[in-house]
Amino acid sequence: MTKTFIIVAETADGFIAKNSAHPAVWTSKEDKRRFIDITKQAGVMVMGLNTFQTFPSPLKDRLHIVYSPDEDAEKNNIEGVVEYTNLSPAELIKSLEARGFSEIAICGGSTIYTMFIKSGLVDTMYLTTEPILFGVGMGIFKEDLDIKLELISLDKTEAGTIFTEYKIINN
Repeated sequence: MTKTFIIVAETADGFIAKNSAHPAVWTSKEDKRRFIDITKQAGVMVMGLNTFQTFPSPLKDRLHIVYSPDEDAEKNNIEGVVEYTNLSPAELIKSLEARGFSEIAICGGSTIYTMFIKSGLVDTMYLTTEPILFGVGMGIFKEDLDIKLELISLDKTEAGTIFTEYKIINN
């Protein structure tokens, strides 16, 4: 079975960004290193168009699956690098499994995190909490949820960044 996981960084007050165009330049170098390692291992990253547009360019050694409201977005595919989709989470995971992927990184934003967590197909969540406050901004999810987590691991850096890994137990 394919491991499907959410990877996300949040502020200490629970925000993933100030707004939908805000790039994750505020996260620590340790978080960026963790993100690179985990997503390279998976080989495929799933995200919304706004999240993808915060990247200066596609990241090396990973397939980017981008959800886009534009029905003609697929004409902009760069096979094996950036591919646009509107498939349901179940259809997308089945398609990626057929292509040989055994891990799928769900990389945001909150609409995509919500869609995948509600699908019941996410089994793990990698959460980075950075010692910074935004006061206002976007949360990880956009809807009311009641999902239990089991802590798998917890680590912190000298600068106060906290890394947690959770197993999703009742999704």
